[in-house]
Amino acid sequence: MQAPRLQAGRIRLLPERVINRIAAGEVIERPAAAARELVENALDAGARRIAVAITGGGVTRIEVADDGLGMTADELALAVQRHATSKLADDHLVRIATLGFRGEALPSIGAAARLAITSRPPGADAHAITVEGGAVGAVAPAAGAPGTRVVVADLFYATPARRKFLKSPRSEADATEAAVRRLALAAAAVAFRFESDGRVAFDLPAQSRAARAAALLGADAAASLLEVAGERGGLHLSGFAAAPLVTRATAAAQALMVNGRPVADPVLRTAVRVAYRDVISAGRHAVVALWLDLPAEEVDVNVHPAKAELRFRDPDAVRSLVIGTLRCSLGGGAGRAAPTPAIRPALRLVHPAAAGFAEAVLPLAAAPAARVLPPAAAPAPEHPLGAAVAQVLDTYIIAVAGDGSLVLVDQHAAHERLTQEALAEQARAGTVLAQPLLLPAVVDLPAAHAAAVVERSADLAALGLEIEAFGPGAVLVRALPALLGAADPGPLLRDLAEELAELDSSTALAARLDAVLARIACHGSIRAGRRLAPAEMDALLRRMEATPRAATCSHGRPTFLKLSRAEIERLFGRQ
Repeated sequence: MQAPRLQAGRIRLLPERVINRIAAGEVIERPAAAARELVENALDAGARRIAVAITGGGVTRIEVADDGLGMTADELALAVQRHATSKLADDHLVRIATLGFRGEALPSIGAAARLAITSRPPGADAHAITVEGGAVGAVAPAAGAPGTRVVVADLFYATPARRKFLKSPRSEADATEAAVRRLALAAAAVAFRFESDGRVAFDLPAQSRAARAAALLGADAAASLLEVAGERGGLHLSGFAAAPLVTRATAAAQALMVNGRPVADPVLRTAVRVAYRDVISAGRHAVVALWLDLPAEEVDVNVHPAKAELRFRDPDAVRSLVIGTLRCSLGGGAGRAAPTPAIRPALRLVHPAAAGFAEAVLPLAAAPAARVLPPAAAPAPEHPLGAAVAQVLDTYIIAVAGDGSLVLVDQHAAHERLTQEALAEQARAGTVLAQPLLLPAVVDLPAAHAAAVVERSADLAALGLEIEAFGPGAVLVRALPALLGAADPGPLLRDLAEELAELDSSTALAARLDAVLARIACHGSIRAGRRLAPAEMDALLRRMEATPRAATCSHGRPTFLKLSRAEIERLFGRQ
């Protein structure tokens, strides 16, 4: 039985305290939002050092202390009133140059929690004010250091319905730390300290953007950061991007700043995803820290009370700049940002009395599975992938770099990327070389797939693949791209048919050119299990160093791994 619908009462004006509590739900939906608002206020006040401490995930207590401009007694009284702000120079909401501007944060926090603010301008006395559940206390003299100290206690005690929907203290603490990390990354010139339940998560001095990114994005990302820089039509993009082999399960490690403001913007996130789409595995997310600067009138930040969303006047231009600049940065050869395999040493101790038994069961007389090459000349420093010394399982190349690092290369994955990039270069120049087959090959396909391939025959011909219809459900292959050598046309056409079947007939092949070339390249690459001559191995390494995106294959898997001497010693317990 359906519950009876409640009838609304007569229209009335809500009390100011209720209005503030309703508004507070939009501005501070969780402790992370409250901490973010307070840190943004500190940054807008010109702070050079900000310290944040939380307890109980931020529900029990949030404290933010800064050394900024501080507030006088009169300013303190105004600061806790709704829509009172010092950050708007006019009433047009066009040229917003501060993180905050709505004048809602402090009154919203005060409406839902117990808020205490102590502030002291340089050369003046300190004053304090309290707000509890919307009830504003009087401004009173206090003791305090120059700057402002804000304490939020018992968050959402005045709005218990909101508290019921919070996550665990650990989850709320993690979200709060992430919010402060993003602000710390955006403002590298400001010293930041974050503490949760007495544990210091980070304590960073004022530093360069590069140093701040290395400190906050994770040790693996820090070792592989690539510089990003691009400019187009008044838009400026700068920052850092981790090499494709450093990825995360979510997009949480993508720090995106627009005019110094950390944002979670779908246009930027989509651009990052597209830029990395062909060099990382599906379902994984890139690690980046990007700063986009553009004229204030080209972006609207007054979209949502949380100020994390915005609207670009020309989103296509922004998307194009981000994708193009990132792809350019990711286009370097292999060896510049090398991945380290995640290997943990597995130690097994054998009692001396059992040593004979161990020798009896281990295949100590088995032939080695590696082909050791003749001694090679010492690798040159300009060759980061070094010189080949062996081939293991006829699939993996072992090389030694000039600094003594051990390099492991997957020959098929590496050659697949080299073939794709060579095909792409020829396609851009409009000169993909085709190799006619001595005998045209007939490939049977499902009728729908055959139709999809034949429909794109002109586009495929430009890629060196010459085909024509050969009755229902069959395709005749007359030529293949010369770079593929003696590839089998059957598996290639079946893979391509699957790729093309996903495209709408109105979609230009250029929109998925990388994916199509990846399919083609996979069928013309050195196969696992093929023995290579020493000269072939070294030639493969040199081409990897000079080829864009060669650190990953067409499917986003690594083409090589690199272990430094220190990492090898750590694996063996020598450090």
